[in-house]
Amino acid sequence: MSAPIVWRAVLISLLWNPWLFAQAGNPPSSTTTCNLEGGRQVYIRYNPVTTKEKIVNGKPWSPGGAPMTLFTEAQLTLGSSTIPIGAYTVYPIPARDHWTLVVNKNVTPGAAYDEKQDIARATMETDQVAQSSDALEVAFAHVGARCTLRIYIGKTASFADFTAK
Repeated sequence: MSAPIVWRAVLISLLWNPWLFAQAGNPPSSTTTCNLEGGRQVYIRYNPVTTKEKIVNGKPWSPGGAPMTLFTEAQLTLGSSTIPIGAYTVYPIPARDHWTLVVNKNVTPGAAYDEKQDIARATMETDQVAQSSDALEVAFAHVGARCTLRIYIGKTASFADFTAK
């Protein structure tokens, strides 16, 4: 098989993949990014969901049926734990008065949450806000070496600090 034919096949498959995923009913994902010194980035990919999605207190939450995914180009700390450069899943665990943020090393698509795979866990600062959000909002606030992850859903706002080493 000649090289031009192989490249055409690769190009066609790359162009068709987004359309096939859209046809499969996969939810669209959103990404939030924190830019660090030296061009390094930390970003989280998540499924934007509405407040109609049921969130169960005390259970790891996977918005839209899939965990959030953390990609980091810098070694980070969350609480007292170190997170190496790489890709991880992120699970917020809601509770009435505070949420917990868990970083897990299992990034296998469709895998169930396994607490034994956790590499970091931290209590999130959680508060109620006056203005309700109809959909999940995830954002980073960046100050110096710190990227504060902000999660808003309904009237709940939760925050956790990732610090670059």
